[in-house]
Amino acid sequence: MASTAKKQGVGSVIWEYLTTVDHKKIAILYLIAGGFFFVVGGIEAMMIRIQLAVPNNDFLSAGLFNEMITMHGTTMIFLAAMPLLFAFMNATVPLQIGARDVAFPFLNALGVWLFIFGGIFLNLSWFLGGAPDAGWTSYASLSIASAGHGIDFYALGLQISGAGTLISGINFVTTIINMRAPGMTYMRMPLMTWTTLVASVLIVFAFPPLTIGLFLLIFDRMFGSSFFLVETGGNTIIWEHLFWIFGHPEVYILILPAFGIFSEIFATFARKRLFGYSAMVFATIIIGFFGFMVWAHHMFTVGLGPTANAIFALATMAIAVPTGIKIFNWIATVWGGSIEFTTPMLYALAFIPSFTMGGVTGVMQAAAPADYQYHDSYFIVAHFHYVIVGGVVFGLLAGLHYYWPLMFGTMLSEKLGKITFVIFVIGFHMTFLIQHFLGLWGMPRRVFTYLDGQGYNTANLISSIGALMMAIAVIILVINIIMTIAKNQKVGRDPWGDGRTLEWSLPLPVPYYNFAQIPLVRGLDAYWIEKKANNGRMMPSESLEDFHMPNNSFIPFVMSFGLFVAGFGALYFASGKDWAIDAVSGLPVHPWAPWVLGLGLAITIGAMITRSVKDDLGYYVTKEEVLRDLEEEERRAK
Repeated sequence: MASTAKKQGVGSVIWEYLTTVDHKKIAILYLIAGGFFFVVGGIEAMMIRIQLAVPNNDFLSAGLFNEMITMHGTTMIFLAAMPLLFAFMNATVPLQIGARDVAFPFLNALGVWLFIFGGIFLNLSWFLGGAPDAGWTSYASLSIASAGHGIDFYALGLQISGAGTLISGINFVTTIINMRAPGMTYMRMPLMTWTTLVASVLIVFAFPPLTIGLFLLIFDRMFGSSFFLVETGGNTIIWEHLFWIFGHPEVYILILPAFGIFSEIFATFARKRLFGYSAMVFATIIIGFFGFMVWAHHMFTVGLGPTANAIFALATMAIAVPTGIKIFNWIATVWGGSIEFTTPMLYALAFIPSFTMGGVTGVMQAAAPADYQYHDSYFIVAHFHYVIVGGVVFGLLAGLHYYWPLMFGTMLSEKLGKITFVIFVIGFHMTFLIQHFLGLWGMPRRVFTYLDGQGYNTANLISSIGALMMAIAVIILVINIIMTIAKNQKVGRDPWGDGRTLEWSLPLPVPYYNFAQIPLVRGLDAYWIEKKANNGRMMPSESLEDFHMPNNSFIPFVMSFGLFVAGFGALYFASGKDWAIDAVSGLPVHPWAPWVLGLGLAITIGAMITRSVKDDLGYYVTKEEVLRDLEEEERRAK
């Protein structure tokens, strides 16, 4: 197996990606699947904005509108933003810490396939009786009362994909703690690695409450329990606590890796070391710690009482401080730097004012009495999107341009990238800035239409035109990607010319084993140090010897597919408190459902047993093969 790409047939390429455990190829799987769901979520957003463009519109019915807003939020958070961040985390973190792969390559593959099958399962609800319609937060009173299978698809689909996310979080924590190269101390790790570590710890602690909440919801809807049914002794508010104990850390799980991407971009294109590195690291840790202490600010109007509201208001205001530290350190990094205005840098510069605006409206909502006015209005929608789009999506678009050469060995068009940037940023502010005022004027969120003469007409039309501009920008981005793939103009090592961290020290395409010899790290910005001291050649920490690599495996795909099949069995086996028994005949409505459930579980358990009993010892890469690769690389460089 040579590190240089050879011509392969379509079938062999597909089989390679179905069975891969290589973190670089798993990153591409996350990118493709997350990109697809990003487009799906964007189409759903356009449906919403078309419906709200004019008063008394009947483009969508009320029920379909509820399905659209639910699926837009769920798709964008769980199936687009998270996997796209996992794409960049997979592509960069093992390279940044000088590792040959993640700690558990098999689990890495299992994580991506669980996410993909969970996402497909959730979106099949559109074609199988209707999508979930209780909002992306799926508050218990609404979700238990929801007719049809939509909420069952939601609960089971998120359970499957959430298991993949939890597995990946555990994997990254283990990788970063255990697999750093010699000399790569914690305070020499790049910010992208630090933010990935903190976000992964948040995943490990935040996803179990969601898992519990979804299980309780499944039991209530399918098996007749009453955890959330007030009339039979349950408590509907418990769902809100379980959801937001997950949901607020989830916001930081999304934004912290985006912060890491921006930190790398600012340092690279300002040609300066990141200002206040130690403060940035501790601010990241504090954000992660405080992230679990603010969840009830989503529930100020629930009636928790003044003491609880005051405590959570104070914690919410406090969490703005470490974020503010980061903002000022980014500005100080750029200040006096030799700035290069590349597409990633433009997104990074636009992020600072956009995200700060979202943060300021967040502090406004931290004041509980004021939140009584803002709550459930379009002000909340505007705030949330300024944080998620102005922070996370800008980070994803910046990361796509910045890390594209690392992942694919080619460069996206800078000209088209800058056109996309201008249209997207203008469209974003047009869409959401005006929504703050809509909220203050009294327009409630989640309404499918509004009356003429309420003063909302112009603002909603402006908002919808802005959304159309964002859609056009994404279309241009897709054209850019297609053109880049078609041209296939390869770039060499350190394509931006100012790379500072280990991933840019590698030849492109990156060899499948990453490092011929694990490098010796002599300080922060390890590659930059060797550029100055050693002509850009990393010093090895070991002699050139044979080394071990893991085999590809089809088992993660099979295990995930088994749960996908079992999900349909569970869904139709017990759909409602009557256990899916026909009222007239007394027979099960779906007699085949238990068999499908059993078949799916048998596939998964069989794959797990196979994994347990099969001796898969991997293989060794010989130093002769590595030397051939090094000679070939030198020949290409000449």
